Amino acid sequence: MKTLRLLAVTLAFLLVSVLLSPRADAQAPAPAVPAAKSTCTGKFVNPITDVCWSCMFPLSVGALKIWPSTRPDTDNPDLPVCACGSPVPRIGISAGFWEPVRLADVTTKPWCFVNLGGTKISPGFDIGQGQMSGPSQTGGNGQNTSKWHVHWYVYPLLYWMEILADFACFEASSFDIAYMTEVDPLWQDDSLTALINPEAVLFSSPIAQAACAGDCIASTAKLPLDATFWCAGCQGPMYPVNGNIAASIGHVQASRLALARFAFKIHREGLAWGTMGAKGLCNKYPMPVLRKQQYRTQMVNPIPTVNGKAACLPLGASTMPPQAGRAFPVKGEDMGYLVWRKRNCCVL
Repeated sequence: MKTLRLLAVTLAFLLVSVLLSPRADAQAPAPAVPAAKSTCTGKFVNPITDVCWSCMFPLSVGALKIWPSTRPDTDNPDLPVCACGSPVPRIGISAGFWEPVRLADVTTKPWCFVNLGGTKISPGFDIGQGQMSGPSQTGGNGQNTSKWHVHWYVYPLLYWMEILADFACFEASSFDIAYMTEVDPLWQDDSLTALINPEAVLFSSPIAQAACAGDCIASTAKLPLDATFWCAGCQGPMYPVNGNIAASIGHVQASRLALARFAFKIHREGLAWGTMGAKGLCNKYPMPVLRKQQYRTQMVNPIPTVNGKAACLPLGASTMPPQAGRAFPVKGEDMGYLVWRKRNCCVL
């Protein structure tokens, strides 16, 4: 009996040990699947086939359109004659045209240079991570968020191509990467951004934001409303002036909003000046509050828009009809834009 009891206890102990011990296939955790690394995509801009050359027009002398266009234009000086210089002014002709002067990468991937062939040039330290996520729940409401970076290139295309020889109104400069938001702490943080736009608290009310509906309609139909400088039209609010997009609908909408905010930012910092209107005939002038009418933006990556009325849209214009299908998974998530600037100049 004693032997049988001992044998039963031993068998019970072995059974419990087997049941409680981890299985052989569960002792080592399964190897983690590495997260897919984001791939920088893009291509070099072909200055012939990827540029909407009709976006240069209308061309005006004074208030007269000598080369008309269906695209909306800003107000030009009334008189065709102008004078610049001192102490003896020189008489010239007042010209107005649109000039492609800047190129911009807008991407959620840090150090991704979309318009340089989709090259990722990382300095080796991990800063400025972008993202696109959602939907998330905030106060019971679903929302999508994204964070974008902008690279700003000096790109005076008309001067390089010598379309008009010795035309002093073209911006004469060489290609350069002028700005990268990855190294800018004011672009990363909403609180630090308030250092250059403290007035943002005045335009966070529902009434101020409701005015952006009018700016959306105006920018889509013709030109944005410069008076509502806190709005980026149909894309969303201009504040905060950084790449943190709280209401991200899609790649095209969010990237265009980030680009508009960047333009506002560099004007506020004195890195970009005014060139439109009678004040710009003789020299560029400070424009700390961006006049949105001064710019048009044309998509060049991933799919260039090279024709049609919506090829180069004003800041804040609706992207619904013309930009549908312009962004797509994997190869079409990094945006590139050619920036056109209105130029009024006294041709001496």
